[in-house]
Amino acid sequence: MGQLDFIVMGVFALLILGIGMMFTRIGSKNSSAFFEAGGATPWWINSISLFISYFSAGTFVVWGSIAYKSGFVANGIQLTMVFGGMLVALFIAAKWKRTGAVTAAEYIGKRLGTGTQKFYTFLIMLHGLFTTASVLYPVGKMVSVATPLSLNTCILIIGGIIVLYTSAGGLWAVLVTDVVQFVILTAAVMIVIPMAFKEAGGVHSFVNKAPDGFFNFFNSEYSFGFFLAFLAYQTVYIGGNWAYVQRYTSVSTERNSKKVAWLFTILYLVSPFIWMLPPMLYRVINPSLSGLQPEGAYMMLCQQVLPAGLIGLVLSGMISASASKANTTINIMAVVFAHDVYKKAFNQQATEKTLVRAARFFTVLFGFITIAIAMMVPMIGGIVEMVLSTASIAGGALFAPIIWTLYSRRQTGTSVISASLCGLVISLALKLFGTELLGHKLDRMWETVLGVGIPVFVLLCWEIYYLLAKKEAAPYLLQTSEVKATHSPVQDMDARSQNIFGMKVIASAIAIVGAGIAMLGLVATGGGVAFFTGLIIALCSLPLFRSARA
Repeated sequence: MGQLDFIVMGVFALLILGIGMMFTRIGSKNSSAFFEAGGATPWWINSISLFISYFSAGTFVVWGSIAYKSGFVANGIQLTMVFGGMLVALFIAAKWKRTGAVTAAEYIGKRLGTGTQKFYTFLIMLHGLFTTASVLYPVGKMVSVATPLSLNTCILIIGGIIVLYTSAGGLWAVLVTDVVQFVILTAAVMIVIPMAFKEAGGVHSFVNKAPDGFFNFFNSEYSFGFFLAFLAYQTVYIGGNWAYVQRYTSVSTERNSKKVAWLFTILYLVSPFIWMLPPMLYRVINPSLSGLQPEGAYMMLCQQVLPAGLIGLVLSGMISASASKANTTINIMAVVFAHDVYKKAFNQQATEKTLVRAARFFTVLFGFITIAIAMMVPMIGGIVEMVLSTASIAGGALFAPIIWTLYSRRQTGTSVISASLCGLVISLALKLFGTELLGHKLDRMWETVLGVGIPVFVLLCWEIYYLLAKKEAAPYLLQTSEVKATHSPVQDMDARSQNIFGMKVIASAIAIVGAGIAMLGLVATGGGVAFFTGLIIALCSLPLFRSARA
């Protein structure tokens, strides 16, 4: 990396931080502004935020490695997000909005009781801390490899920036920076692809030199059975993850909550075929990678085909993707603890400003705990692999039971907790001691099947038992259609002004990003693609400016 690459990375880091800090005043108005961005954010902003929050540096490391080795198999795995998003759009997103709850934790408290709420809040917090640390660690390592900075310094800088703007601006800061980060990442990948095709000798050469089966969606390791099992996991994860639930509840109507999921589905239908092209092309350019080397295929390609300056842009895009995933998780943990733990357990008379201050405190607290965990990864070893390998196990156990309660009047706190515990304990026992218990290690398909299937089976047993016993949950807990968010006329006016301000910031930021990339294309050697990409991005800001004035 050259000096220009460091300048580019510094400029984009300051841009993202500046955008987030611009929402300090809006986030301080009231808890509705900080927690749900006024409760009427534009649905397409929520959808892009949901989409980009699914990405991280791990996307390029893990899926990029699979794309290098197995080609379209990486796309086949990511198509599970498409069908999962479709199911969420059809059956789940509007249900969350209909509850009237600001957060999934609030819904659980009203529907299943405060004891159940505390149980899930604790588990979700642990899950969130470690998964966010697993996001910060690989991106910190990637930056440390490309720069003279140490790993811990990179983690601290990247994590500190995320914590700073997330604590300052709340959900609006997260949403707007997510949209801008989406633009940066898309621009970076679109610049790499034509240069990679040129290096590979063109489309015809790429197709002819690709290994046999390179364009198949399934192989022996990632079979169609694994696809179906992973689809079940993705559906409950997209539909039940607390951070993503916030995207469905912070729009104005149930119809808009469905639109959030539908646009996510469309983006995931198209994007993997674009994101995964560079490592697939690198397989033709350099087919000699082995062992763990394919994990670096993305950056190896960038270093080979990109001039100085554009490498910094691509790395900024990857950092942006990781920041989106991290800020989303940190934000929802802070919101839950301020809104559903601090207020109810410690300060029931808390004012709006007190709640905002509490949310900012929890954002900083959880953010720096996450940074500390990420820094400990080299010492304790394997935390990233552990989080990735147990994601399907935890996802089914933590999220499927709560989604079930959106449809059932019979499930209680006892039934959902038992389903979660059975799923976690049995699946983890088979994961850790499967060889001793079964005589062989569980493969990827069965690990995912059991992770989702066990809690669903337990819930089905409870459902049948309650049906035969003619029992339902206590009437005072059945508030899924009665809990309605109430906003005063002042808050409604604030929501409209927040939307206008947010649109103006997005339009301005996209114009600045586009102009910056175009200028970078002029400066960089062979930067013609970057120049035209930046020009197109800058022009895309014009309709957003018009929309903000409307």
